[in-house]
Amino acid sequence: MPRVSKIVAGVGAAAVCGVIALTVMCGYVKGLPVFELFTKGATEGMHTAIKLLPTLLGLIVGISMLRASGFLELFSALLRPVTEVLNIPTELMPLILLRPLSGSGSVSYVTELYSAYGADSVISRLAAILSSSTETTFYAAAVYFSGRGYKTLRYTIPAALCGDLAAVLLTLLSVRLLGKTFSVRFVFL
Repeated sequence: MPRVSKIVAGVGAAAVCGVIALTVMCGYVKGLPVFELFTKGATEGMHTAIKLLPTLLGLIVGISMLRASGFLELFSALLRPVTEVLNIPTELMPLILLRPLSGSGSVSYVTELYSAYGADSVISRLAAILSSSTETTFYAAAVYFSGRGYKTLRYTIPAALCGDLAAVLLTLLSVRLLGKTFSVRFVFL
């Protein structure tokens, strides 16, 4: 297996180098000033990164405080009556609440779930599907809207959160219908 990993890594590295070389060659054939365009793009990228830095820093600090304060666990406990009625595993509530805020925070929580329940458990399967089917709504909105200089979000956040809710419900439903070991009965079915 390690040999296959090395081959795949080599092919991936070669593909990246090939795409970069092809891009440079196409620019050169078209007569474009490739290096000047590269430096101009890098400069614009740095300006964008500097402009986004306060927003990202605020999100990172806020999410770190949210996790360290125990708020997610407290809020999950408050939602326990609802999760029990819908038969949603309470272990997933912090992930459901954290995922729209932070990708890295939710990945670390999924890793904790893997350690606690094992990678093949129903909880871990649900966590994996939830992590891959939902978006970091607030992070994406903060980055895209602040990068473009927009001041109002209008319907973006409510629509994106509706999408996240749909992803949560469809995750639970799909594991219920397709997962052979999933034995939880859902009220909404």
